[in-house]
Amino acid sequence: MIEPVIVVIVLLALIAIGAPIFLALGAAGLAGLYMARGSMAFFFGPTSIFGQLNSFELIALPLFILMGSFLSVTPVGRNLFHAVVVWLNWLRGSLAISTVGASALFGAVSGVSIAGVAAVGSIAIPQMLERGYSRRLAAGSVASAGALAMLIPPSVPLIIYGAVSSVSVADLFIGGLIPGLALAFALGLYIYIRVRIFPEEAPAQETSRITWGQRLRALAGIWHAALLVVVVLGTIYSGIATPSEAAAFGALGAFVIAGGIFRVLDRATLLRVLGQTARVSGAILLIIGCARIFGDYLNLVRVPDTITSLLIATELPPVAILLLVMLAMVGLGMLVDAVSLIVVTVPILLPVVTALGYDPLWFGIILVMNLEIAVVTPPVGLNLYALKGVAPMLRIEEIIRSVLPFVGIQLLTLIVFVLFPGLALWLPNLLG
Repeated sequence: MIEPVIVVIVLLALIAIGAPIFLALGAAGLAGLYMARGSMAFFFGPTSIFGQLNSFELIALPLFILMGSFLSVTPVGRNLFHAVVVWLNWLRGSLAISTVGASALFGAVSGVSIAGVAAVGSIAIPQMLERGYSRRLAAGSVASAGALAMLIPPSVPLIIYGAVSSVSVADLFIGGLIPGLALAFALGLYIYIRVRIFPEEAPAQETSRITWGQRLRALAGIWHAALLVVVVLGTIYSGIATPSEAAAFGALGAFVIAGGIFRVLDRATLLRVLGQTARVSGAILLIIGCARIFGDYLNLVRVPDTITSLLIATELPPVAILLLVMLAMVGLGMLVDAVSLIVVTVPILLPVVTALGYDPLWFGIILVMNLEIAVVTPPVGLNLYALKGVAPMLRIEEIIRSVLPFVGIQLLTLIVFVLFPGLALWLPNLLG
């Protein structure tokens, strides 16, 4: 078993010297295949890439990214935040709670956590600081809520997990809905309790009287985007359309909203949106394809089977093994992006999880919840630095300190869904 160790060392060395993750995965996988099968490795490599990317459900990935890119150039993010603020104005700490609500809604049109942090954070942070909110509450609520886009459908990580694991993306979208809403509710509830205990963190002067007319007018800027999301997800949940078909409709609808309703799509903006979508989609698909080479090598030398046997031989309770896996995923997620982590670890961990008697659909949801925690966990959580980029008035040290209690809330929510798998599987089973 010395060869797998060499391959892992090659992978880590390439990552350490700054090689692109797709190159590190592909080169390490090819090196392993060459040691195992000689020159046949150069036949297996292209076959692995084609086999991974030749998936109808993966068409949804660039289309949902295109949908989010179109909507990101519109005022939808700002309007979402304004609408939620108006509707929740009666609550103490409403600006911070509205940040969670707006991030959850924006996650339904973007699927990418950094986009949520950038779109909502650039608006929410200045408003909260201007109205006297504590810097810790402002930073923590934005950074943690931005991660909701990873779980609330249409979620890019769930699409990738479905492609790697062969689990239905539609079922994953349905399964991610309740955990995503539960996490948003838990974060909002924590903020409300916190500002009731420490009222100085959210001054009360914000609770000016809002009329029902103002509330209804606030919906005028988001109804088309909200309707688009409801229709896209509704066609998936009802079985009328596959995720790929719904994604095509969503991209077309977002184009109409951006170009026809908000009229922000001039030639330069359109080219920028298309170019950004192509770059992001191409990078993700390249990582997925090259990671398949690495995964095929691991399967060829039976690494997943070996790890499964070793873990089962420890005679630890399944829950204990699962918690160890969760801790490892949070740690790795602090260092490796979510896409790479899913495509590298799922081929290894999924046999372990299924051998322990857990549902692959449930594991995909739990895995993405882990990655949500990872992107806001200090010291290298990606959302922390994304927030610093859109809120330069905040120091990275105070951003890191501010997210710690929110990470605790996310961990508690994760534990609930780990201990009670039926909570995540209830809706897919009901609609299935």
